Amino acid sequence: MDILTLERLTRQEQSPEYMQISMAAAMTLGLVPGSFYRNSRLGCINTLLTYPSGCHATCASCGLQKAREMEYSKKNFIRVEWPTVKLDEIISRSMAVGHVERLCIAQITHPRAIEDTKFVLDKVVKSLGEKLFVSLLINATGTRYEDIEDYHRLGADTVTVAIDCATKPVFEKLRGKPMKSPHRWEFFWQVLEWACSVMGDGHAGCHLVVGLGETEQEMIEAIQRVRDLGARTHLFSFWPEEGSMMEKERPCPAPQFRRVQMARYLIDNSISRYENMSFNERGQVIDFGVDKDTFEEVFNSARPFMTSGCRGKTTEVACNRPFGDSSVSDIKSFPFKPSRTDLKSIRKQLFDYEMRTNYPDVLNPSVFRYQ
Repeated sequence: MDILTLERLTRQEQSPEYMQISMAAAMTLGLVPGSFYRNSRLGCINTLLTYPSGCHATCASCGLQKAREMEYSKKNFIRVEWPTVKLDEIISRSMAVGHVERLCIAQITHPRAIEDTKFVLDKVVKSLGEKLFVSLLINATGTRYEDIEDYHRLGADTVTVAIDCATKPVFEKLRGKPMKSPHRWEFFWQVLEWACSVMGDGHAGCHLVVGLGETEQEMIEAIQRVRDLGARTHLFSFWPEEGSMMEKERPCPAPQFRRVQMARYLIDNSISRYENMSFNERGQVIDFGVDKDTFEEVFNSARPFMTSGCRGKTTEVACNRPFGDSSVSDIKSFPFKPSRTDLKSIRKQLFDYEMRTNYPDVLNPSVFRYQ
């Protein structure tokens, strides 16, 4: 990439004329060179509203928090850089990529975010609505019921709320008053209820991040709450983002994430429920509420361990976010179907309750009924 192009992609601009896009999206649209590990392909163009003043919230785990001492346009978010691109160019380039089936517009906490989202949504749907689905990842703070009605009217296929934390204590600690943040736990759930009411079952989502301090039981209970509202969980494994207040924290242990992935898949597909599952004294799930044959059938499908997100025109999940929550050496959310070799590794992780090999400081002996 030449210097002029590099400068153009990192120059601070502002929405709605400009959007930031994930590095994977920039590669997919031909804006930067690169290839994806194991020939994975991005199915959703992820875009993010951007402003010189940045995000007005201060969430401890987020790389976009305003406390970071660097130019906002160069900030890291979800493990990668986010180049800045003119909206018209994003639209024109998206038209030419055959395998992309969705475009997502993500908000940050900013006074202009809601109205600018509507502008971008309207423009994208009118230009690309026949080619791909358009989804929104909204910030609950400042949102009104009428705003979600507007999103639906303007053509949003899915509205997702990033609650992130499974419990109120974790939310308050990382995203609430102690962080001097405007976000409030109860209101985020209220907005998710509104999204479910307006958008309908299958068209509302909730981001939850595993490994922020909750137990597996608490996370799985939150997943069931999301599903009972009429939404589905888009699951992430916590990864300490450079420059965030949690950059020195340990990533989510793979065994913890694998068990939550399995539970999420069973719940979101109405195969089991939280109330039918059993947990040990450490809150680890030891019985998923299904018989061994069902467990093996679901496990061998490999689908629980693939990225969970919004659907595509022809695919179960378009928003596959390649390697967005882990390194390629230890893939947490697979952007493609795991191979037999992958499943062998996943099985070892899933059954690792003591976690002695990779996590010697977390010793939780247990009996797992499916082993």
